[in-house]
Amino acid sequence: MNYATQLLDLMVQVMLPLGLLVTAGALWPRFFRDTDVEQMKTALNRLVMYLLFPCILFAVSSTTPITLDLLSVPLLVGTGSLTVGGILYLMLYRMRLWPHLNDGTRASLVLAGMFGNTFNIGVPVLVFFFGAAATSYAAFNDMLMTMPLVWSLGVWISTRLGGRDQTAAQPSVFRVMMSMPPIWAFLLGTASQQFGLTYEPLVNAARFIGQANIPVILFVLGMTIPWRNLKPRPEILAAAGIKLLATPLIVWLVAPQLFDHVGEAQHAAVALAATPSMMTAMLLANRFRLDDSAAALLIGWSTILFWITLPLIMAFGWIGAR
Repeated sequence: MNYATQLLDLMVQVMLPLGLLVTAGALWPRFFRDTDVEQMKTALNRLVMYLLFPCILFAVSSTTPITLDLLSVPLLVGTGSLTVGGILYLMLYRMRLWPHLNDGTRASLVLAGMFGNTFNIGVPVLVFFFGAAATSYAAFNDMLMTMPLVWSLGVWISTRLGGRDQTAAQPSVFRVMMSMPPIWAFLLGTASQQFGLTYEPLVNAARFIGQANIPVILFVLGMTIPWRNLKPRPEILAAAGIKLLATPLIVWLVAPQLFDHVGEAQHAAVALAATPSMMTAMLLANRFRLDDSAAALLIGWSTILFWITLPLIMAFGWIGAR
């Protein structure tokens, strides 16, 4: 398949449905002006956290054997995320390229620039390139890399680099992690797979319910992006560019150094590293009184620019062709 044909397929099969869902979320409050946007986002996020996301994680983990190739994905994506976090820290805190920024804004940009939306945007991309079974790469990456790092290093960045609440008692990372239903669903599914206790009808039911996870989250993403305030500030665009291009480049460069054979799993790690900023960064910014507007802007711009950078990455051959 040549590049032009694959690019057209990517636009029709992946970018079009993603764009329609995000657009629907953006336009919803305009057509239904009585909508309480914050209340609606809260309700939908709870639906995802307590039902949809646990169901899809259980379905995937209960039917996916654990292999070294599978585990290489969170290792590589984590390496890219941590390296980019270090780059952003140097740019924002050491070099102080934008001296007018306060520490709350700097911390928000580091958080949003490090962590990508590797499940909700990553899964459609992975399925396009590698088939439905590639969903397992995103699921294991979220559970073994993104969530542990977000709720440990992410909290540290928020409280130590954000310049506020440094003397306040900080939440227990373990307690926070163990209070999340997706973690328990993932652990339960993994245990059932390892011990041969997978019950196919239950898996099918969980998969059916969990299929709504990605559409709901993308709809909420459309409601979250501050469309009327998307001013192209230089620090936002720089962080977005680093997130979208430097992170996958780092993964692409590191993979052959760690693995003799670079195959589907390693190319999947590049695809996940290329995803735009995740919404959890804004939640952390809000929770720890950082600059949540800067996080929202970075989420918005990285999501928009993703429509350009993913075809570029595909053209460079970093992901690989079907």
